[in-house]
Amino acid sequence: MEQTIIRHMETVRRITEQTMKNIPEEISDTIPKGFNNNIRWNFGHIAFVQEKIVFGISNEEMNIPKNYELLFSAGTKPTEWEVTPPSFAELAEVLTEQKTRIKNFIPGRLHEKLPTPFTNRGGITFYTVGEAFLFSFYHEALHIETIKRLYRAISSYPGNLQQK
Repeated sequence: MEQTIIRHMETVRRITEQTMKNIPEEISDTIPKGFNNNIRWNFGHIAFVQEKIVFGISNEEMNIPKNYELLFSAGTKPTEWEVTPPSFAELAEVLTEQKTRIKNFIPGRLHEKLPTPFTNRGGITFYTVGEAFLFSFYHEALHIETIKRLYRAISSYPGNLQQK
């Protein structure tokens, strides 16, 4: 079952990577009306949250750029950024490298208890590495759907733009 779960993570991440390849970076900072964040933020948020869920809440070293927390953690917004965000190429590299590290980290750990139960912003509490890891697939898929909605809004209604 463990290998099935790891393959599922690879499938979800492959969808994320393919979605990123299909979106022009030049529109990634556009925020259409009705949205709080942009496409770049959503890809960065996927990387940051996956890192936190797999490594951070297990008290393992998080191996992503330090500014990702300031840029992409829950509650952050591109309109409040005071530093230049990473390029799509940098984000793609982080997402791909992260997938490899997770494949090396997860085997044998799904039933491992977290050092401290972790409750996310939605009020869901995770007690094991596996519970948190499985939730991360749902989280990543939600943000891929948001990215697709953003892309459709930007492509279909260029006059519907709030800011860039």
